[in-house]
Amino acid sequence: MTTHTTRMLILGSGPAGLSAAIYGARAGLSPIVVQGIQPGGQLTTTTDVENYPGFRDVIQGPWLMQEMQAQAEHVGTRMMWDTIVEVDLTQRPFRLVGDGGDIYEGEVLIIATGAQAKWLGLDSEEALKGKGVSACATCDGFFYRGKKVAVIGGGNTAVEEALYLTNHSPDVTLIHRRDSLRAEKILQDRLHANDKISMLWNKEVESFVDGGGTTGLVALELRDTVTGELSRLDVEGGFVAIGHHPATELFRGHVKLDSDHYIEVETGSTRTSVPGVFACGDVMDKIYRQAVTAAGTGCMAALDAEKFLAEADFEKIAEAAE
Repeated sequence: MTTHTTRMLILGSGPAGLSAAIYGARAGLSPIVVQGIQPGGQLTTTTDVENYPGFRDVIQGPWLMQEMQAQAEHVGTRMMWDTIVEVDLTQRPFRLVGDGGDIYEGEVLIIATGAQAKWLGLDSEEALKGKGVSACATCDGFFYRGKKVAVIGGGNTAVEEALYLTNHSPDVTLIHRRDSLRAEKILQDRLHANDKISMLWNKEVESFVDGGGTTGLVALELRDTVTGELSRLDVEGGFVAIGHHPATELFRGHVKLDSDHYIEVETGSTRTSVPGVFACGDVMDKIYRQAVTAAGTGCMAALDAEKFLAEADFEKIAEAAE
């Protein structure tokens, strides 16, 4: 069992955590990044990325995260391959325990554990992820210009995804397993007013149909939730929009969470309910959920943490001089 100490401890190694690490390292804070169960975050499972600034050609998600990690290490970040199982935010420095027993102590803590899209859990869905099946219209809608697509879900996320996809597709079908939507009325009004969107009520996806070879998704097999009758909908893109799970289980009871279990931060900052603890990326952002916004809030968290430490150092010097 080893104790690792640092001024800036970062939990999570996606765009938010690594951006925080880059800024923290450049400020001389020698950050430690504990990578967690998915090193590199969601981008390591994303193939084509063409909306991250700075690259004229399509790049690969895993490659982008490798470059971010290499940059963070180059400026002085220590990367730790571990999974945190216990936190103590009641004492300073903050204390986190890994599943192997190692202890991580930090004067400030940046939480960048991200969020995961909820999936239907079908084998056919898993097989066609990135081949016609997606959980992010903003990320992947551009690849379906002029193609017929479907969105699965009935809440705000599903309606927003369907509306967004009409920027690219002339034929969007929203599939919901009930006979009414859970989305806010203003969103429903916009949905029903859009002639590019059609509704399929009381339907759930039985399977995603693979066209074989390099074709990818060609159709959805649907089951009527009332009659049990099977039907087929030919589509080239299927977007699962049934919500997200923020990775905040570890912090319940330690920092303030909102009703959807995302970490609450002060408006215009990354400060949480615990002084010295900051949150960035998808763990606190349920609206945008983009790599570039995650990276931006990672920068904010590092700057907020650096300011916090500078003020704490000044107070120590002032106390010692008295």
